Amino acid sequence: MNKDQKFLYWLDIAEYDLKTAEAMLTSGRFVYVVFMCQQSLEKLAKGLYNYYIDDNVPRVHNISFIINRLVEKLNIEVEEQCYYLFDKLAAYYLQGRYPSFKEKISELVSGDEARKIFEKTKEVFEWMKSLKE
Repeated sequence: MNKDQKFLYWLDIAEYDLKTAEAMLTSGRFVYVVFMCQQSLEKLAKGLYNYYIDDNVPRVHNISFIINRLVEKLNIEVEEQCYYLFDKLAAYYLQGRYPSFKEKISELVSGDEARKIFEKTKEVFEWMKSLKE
C-alpha cells in the first residue's frame, strides 16, 4: 500500500468509530460515546502520522503526543481547546480500560457531557481531516 492508501485505511476506521460514537449517543451508552470519540481521533491522528512522518506509528493512545509530532513536522498551530479535548478523552480512555473504573465513569458521563464531547470531537475530526487535504 502507498501512503495515500494507508491514510484512507486509518480514515475509514476513524470514521467508523465516530459513527459508532453517534450510535452510542442515540442508545444512551454514554461511556462508550466518549471511548469511541477517543478512538476516532486517535486513529485519525495515527493516519496523519503515517502519511506525513513514517510507517512506525507510535503505539500510544495519547492523541496529544501524536499531534505534537505532527505540529513539529507540518509547522502548524493547534488550538488550546483541541488539547483540552485530547486530555479529557485520554483521562476517560485510561480509566475506561479498567473494569473497576467503568461503573464510576458511567456516573461521571452524563448525556449532556457525552453530547458535548461528541460535538467537539466532530469539529476536531474535521479540522484534523483538513490537515491531509
